[in-house]
Amino acid sequence: MKRLVYIGLPVVVLIIAALWYFTRTKESTGEKIIAPVQTGRFEINVTTTGELEAKSSEKIYGPSGLRTLRIWNVEIEDIIPDGSLVDSGQYVATLNRTEISNNIKDLESEVEKLQSQYIQTRLDTSMDLRSSRNTLINLKYDLEAKRLKLEQSKYEPPATIRQYEIDVEKAERDLREAIKGYQLQLEKSKATMQEVEVSLNQERRNLEQLTAIREEFVIRAPKSGMVIYRRNFDGSKQGVGSTLNTWDNVVATLPDLSRMISKTYVNEIDISKVKTGQHVKIGIDAFPEKEYTGMVTEVANIGEQLNNSNAKVFEVIIEVNEYDSILRPAMTTKNTILTAVIDSVLYIPLEALQSNDSISYVFTAKNYRQHVITGESNENEIIVRAGLQPADEVLLLAPDNPESFKLVMLDPSLVDQLKKEDENKKQAQSRQFQDDSLPPGFSMKPGSAPPKGFQRPHQGATPPRQR
Repeated sequence: MKRLVYIGLPVVVLIIAALWYFTRTKESTGEKIIAPVQTGRFEINVTTTGELEAKSSEKIYGPSGLRTLRIWNVEIEDIIPDGSLVDSGQYVATLNRTEISNNIKDLESEVEKLQSQYIQTRLDTSMDLRSSRNTLINLKYDLEAKRLKLEQSKYEPPATIRQYEIDVEKAERDLREAIKGYQLQLEKSKATMQEVEVSLNQERRNLEQLTAIREEFVIRAPKSGMVIYRRNFDGSKQGVGSTLNTWDNVVATLPDLSRMISKTYVNEIDISKVKTGQHVKIGIDAFPEKEYTGMVTEVANIGEQLNNSNAKVFEVIIEVNEYDSILRPAMTTKNTILTAVIDSVLYIPLEALQSNDSISYVFTAKNYRQHVITGESNENEIIVRAGLQPADEVLLLAPDNPESFKLVMLDPSLVDQLKKEDENKKQAQSRQFQDDSLPPGFSMKPGSAPPKGFQRPHQGATPPRQR
């Protein structure tokens, strides 16, 4: 037993020593990563994420005249999948016909009721007019009889003759009044029949319109293309179960895939750099090996706040120059907007730049800290305006003992000169921004005259209310 203990103890010690040796943390060798100072063309970019859309598209409309026929709620009962290719006249969607079918049933009942009313009114007016005509005939017979009596009374006493004359005049007056009454009754009967007929024809037209519009509840493509669901104001797709807006009854769209744009949003910090006409490199997340070119065509003047974000952004429209059949709406794009190009400058990686006590400096390969004045920057590099030469080299990472590197400061007069140049540049940019923001003809320069036709308000006048 003692022999086993004496043999096993050294073995355990050796195993522990081996584990410690192979698992111990190696000390940093302090290796330096050196980068040369670059010189030449420097590009300043703004990179954003966007979404492809068709520059133009044809809308697929639902039935027209829904509001005129008092139809307010129409749901999409069925629609082909988003992104389906269709030919002209091919089936696209079906709308729910419940409300219009109920309206048609109500109108059919109303038309039947008006038809019965029309027949009844026609029979009533016919009977009334027939009775009036019989009355006129009787009055004519009565007048003729009284005239005969007057002719036969020429040998009668004058009083009798006068009585017969009065009877004839009275009969003539009654006939005239009866004729006038018949004319008025005839006109009234015509108006009553016309009123009933107009109501009947109107309901018949409404019934015909509803019947015709019900056929339009089966939506078909006006031309060949790819069906893209319409998006609601909240960004959701208008698919099965969605309610159609009767004020703008668009069911889906057929985009023109030959001309595409990328809609993107630029934050308020970088929007001042983005202008129309700038060139853009466009990458598609779905096809990383593909790269396209584009141009900024629109820059929004007013910012907005996107959902689930506190930052203010500005909408920017980028038109894609190339056509590719693989491009589809709603694809995610990476847009690199070339906002500026500066020739013949020195620049270094951003990792090499250090800051301390309100100054910027770099660690050089010659073991000293060099005070530098920087300029514009992009995502990876920054321009060095003073402090370095083209042949210099800098360290990408700060060394373990930065205090041992001597700090070499720039000439104060050079620093003051560069600061003054920066202030002048900022003032010029501010004036340019103000002039660009004003309507044509206005200027913010001191002493500049207002444009022709501009009238200054009288002193003390109340400013117009903002609408």
